[in-house]
Amino acid sequence: MATQEKVDVVIVGAGPSGAVFADVLARAGRKVVILEYGPDWDMKDFVSSEMWAKRLKHAPRFELAGRNPPGHGGNAGWGTGGSMLHFYANWPRLHPDDFRVKSQHGRGLDWPISYDELSPYYDRIAEEVGIAGDAAAERQWFPIAKDYPMPPMKAFKNGTIFNAAFKAHGIPLAAMPTSINSIPYKGRPACTNCGWCHAGCAIGAGAQPIVGHLRDARARGAALRPFSYVTRVLTNPGGDRVTGVEYYDGKKEQHVQPAGVVVLAAYSAEVPRIMFNSATDKHPKGLANKNELVGKYLMCHALSTVWAMFDEDVENHMGTAAYQFMSYAHYGKTHAKKGFGSTFIRTGSAMKPNAGLSGARPDLFGQPLADFMKRAVRGLTRIGNSGEELPRAENRVELSSTKDEFGLPIARIIHEFDQATVDCWDYGRDQAFEIVKSAKPEEAWKGGGAAPGSSHLLGGTVMGTDTSNSVTNSYGQTHELANLYIAGGGLFPTEGAVNPTNTLMAVSLRGAEHMAKNFSTIAS
Repeated sequence: MATQEKVDVVIVGAGPSGAVFADVLARAGRKVVILEYGPDWDMKDFVSSEMWAKRLKHAPRFELAGRNPPGHGGNAGWGTGGSMLHFYANWPRLHPDDFRVKSQHGRGLDWPISYDELSPYYDRIAEEVGIAGDAAAERQWFPIAKDYPMPPMKAFKNGTIFNAAFKAHGIPLAAMPTSINSIPYKGRPACTNCGWCHAGCAIGAGAQPIVGHLRDARARGAALRPFSYVTRVLTNPGGDRVTGVEYYDGKKEQHVQPAGVVVLAAYSAEVPRIMFNSATDKHPKGLANKNELVGKYLMCHALSTVWAMFDEDVENHMGTAAYQFMSYAHYGKTHAKKGFGSTFIRTGSAMKPNAGLSGARPDLFGQPLADFMKRAVRGLTRIGNSGEELPRAENRVELSSTKDEFGLPIARIIHEFDQATVDCWDYGRDQAFEIVKSAKPEEAWKGGGAAPGSSHLLGGTVMGTDTSNSVTNSYGQTHELANLYIAGGGLFPTEGAVNPTNTLMAVSLRGAEHMAKNFSTIAS
């Protein structure tokens, strides 16, 4: 086993949260090493192909259990950039009410910070990443202090064809904020509207970490080691400080990376696995887990789609994977006549044949599918809904009896939507169906079956006020170990109904700056 030179900070994971921490700490003059499970990507590696793009979604092995196991492959990312390599670049923010669900409704959990406290970090991340949108239109739902640095993306008929129907139903729309350049920004070109965002943006118009925070961190001296599989966080004999991490490199050789601070910025299911596998006599239940909350309160968004087939060209190959329009009009927690939780409605995104068009009719095969595709390539579009799931301790990550190639247990993800989530999802899908019918397509149908699809695995290492309700404080610093931080979607106490990356990066910026400011009192 090789022991590397000690560094100030070792970060596990080179996705959006890890990249923000690396950039802030490198800027503060700290010696930073980033350990990434996957390869070190370059823009020229990306190929506009859904088959090729599957490699961006690779993740470590998991065991899935429960009635509604999450489709984790599309949530995780493999290599530098993490899930932002292939995400759809939707950039909404949580609603102020999302931070106080327990206080206002007696359900779920509260965040230890408010919308107002996070709002300046939302604004700063928008400038740093580069966001296209219409803040003035969004102010009908919540305050936004600063306008976005770029105007909204170009709209295409696959989205605008529903505008009159939304208006007829009294639902105001706003442009979806996106982390894609509508105009040249920070030396990166404007989007060409080719719709291949989910295969990695080969020109850099999409704000992936490899053209943003991660690139900047490396320019300031942060070192990145790809193909590094972290197995354990190490602690001192007294068990009151972490001292570094143990990992295997691409040649399956074992290393120890000593560090003053450890930041776990991996996928939401991987962080609990590492913490459990780091158990010692001082931490028999895993690190920072005396309260047995590590792995608990997993959440997924409940997804629904309503499809529409028009007898005209709706330009469904054009635009971006991000939606063109969104609305918080149905976002109130008690808006639905059944169930509970927010619903976030959006429409107008580019689709490609393999996963987009053909996925609209999974019941078809052979010639019927070919006939459908000939029509769909011109006339198919959709309205999508994302629904909220509240945190429940029974949705969790635990260790499996199955071992990885190094003899350590892999993660077992247990998840089931409760009836309140399913009812709210079903109500939202019904409402979207009425809107679609108002647009007068040739055909309209509800996608999916009797249960929601899932996306965005969140929670598992939630933040809170103290050890009674959380694993970390509001900065991601674990309650039990002052020099062990967690970053990413695992910190979310509630998820709202919107895409999480904007909030994830804003929270990371706040946590990273707290660490940088107080580093001398935090680090070993």
